[in-house]
Amino acid sequence: MKEPVVSFYNVSKSYPLYGHIRGVKNFLFDFPRNLTSMKRERFEALQDISFDVYEGEKFGIIGRNGAGKSTTLGLIAGVLAPNRGHVVVRRRVSPLLSLGAGFHPELTGRENVELNGVLLGLTRREIRRKMDEIIEFSELGDFINRPTRVYSSGMVARLGFSVVAHLDPELMLIDEVLGVGDIRFQRKCVEKMKSFKESNVTMVLVTHSVASVMNICDRAMWIDNHQVRMMGNPTEVVEAYAAANGVSIDTRAVNKSAL
Repeated sequence: MKEPVVSFYNVSKSYPLYGHIRGVKNFLFDFPRNLTSMKRERFEALQDISFDVYEGEKFGIIGRNGAGKSTTLGLIAGVLAPNRGHVVVRRRVSPLLSLGAGFHPELTGRENVELNGVLLGLTRREIRRKMDEIIEFSELGDFINRPTRVYSSGMVARLGFSVVAHLDPELMLIDEVLGVGDIRFQRKCVEKMKSFKESNVTMVLVTHSVASVMNICDRAMWIDNHQVRMMGNPTEVVEAYAAANGVSIDTRAVNKSAL
């Protein structure tokens, strides 16, 4: 058995609800009661979930909107902390979550590549060795030497994907980002993801695309109502998920050449 690179041990995550607060003045006027109410009234995003992701595994997470899928990725990335339980991550994380979110608008695309590479734990020498490959894949041309504040949202996303996908990822977190750019660039992104399937890169993929889960993933987990409903063979998990949601799907007919 390979070593698990991600482990969740009875993890729960909740967020305070602020909808009952009516203005700062009212909040401060009865501060003790409102503070107690904030601590008591919470939204449970995840409830007591446990699972492992192993070295080199491609692991898919499916579920309805609000089930807790993106919260799970946030906990793996370290941008969220659990309220109960423990999360253990044993590899360097390369998140493909909100592409380009860490770019500085006044820095050029080239400078932002270096900045993001350093934030991902690489040395400047390692980043510069990959620079030409990243720029070529992004197809930004002369824009690579312009401030990212003049980029379109699609250009920012393309550069963000190019950075993460080319800097020797160990553990990739992917949250519905394979649709960046135009159709031709989306195909490049899909092919890049397929290339990782044959490598030792560990991937955790959150998506609503059942074809992506069946084509890329070795195992899948279905989160339902903030708890793990099922985990195992991707096709079996997809079939159970579809049936529970009243959707008829012939997984044998899914085009295995496309995502």
